[in-house]
Amino acid sequence: MSMKTTFGRIAGEPRVAEGTVYAVLFAISFTHLLNDMIQSVIPAIYPMIKDKYGFSFAQIGMITLAFQMTSSILQPFTGRYADRHPRPYALAVGMGFTLAGLLMLAWADGYAWIVTAVSVIGLGSSVFHPEASRVAQMASGGKKSLAQSIFQVGGNGGNALGPLLAALIVLPHGQGAIAWFGVAAVVAAMCLVGVGNWYRVQLANVVRRARTAAGTVAAVSAGRVRMAMGILVVLIFSKYFYIACMTNYFTFFLMDRFGVSVRESQLCLFAFLAALAVGTLAGGVLGDRYGRKYVIWGSILGAAPFALLLPYVNLFWTVALAVVVGLIISSAFSAILVYATDLMPDKVGMIAGLFFGLMFGLGGVASAFFGWLADRTGVEFIFRLSSWLPWLGIVAGFLPDVRVQKAG
Repeated sequence: MSMKTTFGRIAGEPRVAEGTVYAVLFAISFTHLLNDMIQSVIPAIYPMIKDKYGFSFAQIGMITLAFQMTSSILQPFTGRYADRHPRPYALAVGMGFTLAGLLMLAWADGYAWIVTAVSVIGLGSSVFHPEASRVAQMASGGKKSLAQSIFQVGGNGGNALGPLLAALIVLPHGQGAIAWFGVAAVVAAMCLVGVGNWYRVQLANVVRRARTAAGTVAAVSAGRVRMAMGILVVLIFSKYFYIACMTNYFTFFLMDRFGVSVRESQLCLFAFLAALAVGTLAGGVLGDRYGRKYVIWGSILGAAPFALLLPYVNLFWTVALAVVVGLIISSAFSAILVYATDLMPDKVGMIAGLFFGLMFGLGGVASAFFGWLADRTGVEFIFRLSSWLPWLGIVAGFLPDVRVQKAG
């Protein structure tokens, strides 16, 4: 079923379609790809603006912190508001903020303007992610991990494309070429208007659809819910502190340790980010089939041995291990988010906002921390230190089982 057919049929007949609405899932995944492709241009241009403006590693880290904190602080609040007062066209409005920040970044001429521009981009992200996660669950037809992974894999694909396109477009033509990514923001906004049309006519049917398609989950006491949430926060910390080190400083590590060029280092970063995209989709399929707890546990802890080896091998094996780590560790986020919403099914937007906010916020804190530490100890040291983080995945063994039972 094409997206055009889906939107047209629902507009004429506002009855909820049974099953998974893949047209909507692919639409929000595509817009997630465009959104995160734009956002991933920020770390991709770090080597260029560091040389152009003479920034320190600490300043590079603070630029990331400004972007991540803007989105992370606001996301739980926008998600909570969406749970109570859904706004179907908020997705398109959020993309407008992303476009505005992108154009500001293209013409920023100093540190303060760059920080302001990335903060506006972060504001757009704070609107987009919680609301889009709600749409994913509405369109899931009960396959919540798969739906979240389809949505998430778009973001991971965008994160992978951003550095590649930056290497091809921005690095040869300079900072002003960032404005060309505004075309992607306009396309995404137009697509999100279509998603908003579908979303608008679904809102009256959300409760019935959730009951008939998603089923119920095994009862978990309030105390165990709090314990599980605490464990999930630890796992998000482990995963995104490590990924932040890789995303923001892998290019510097490769250039410093192996003497590769900026372009070659960007291609290596693309390989890692592409692996994140593939692993995310696989994690969604496995989570629905075998249980989210086991995917969470195997994902983060399973990446630990490979991450520990990465800082000590030659160039070929460094890139190969980065791909392996990316494939394994990326499968966790969709499972974590859906596991949390299974525990609190009436607060999907707030939970999505909380965990996306944690993802961005911890990533920003990690970037600033590792930038500060790299200035004092060197890039190789921070990679050796961060390689121990995935071992925190062992705490996933203490998560309670949440078994979904189909209704009727």
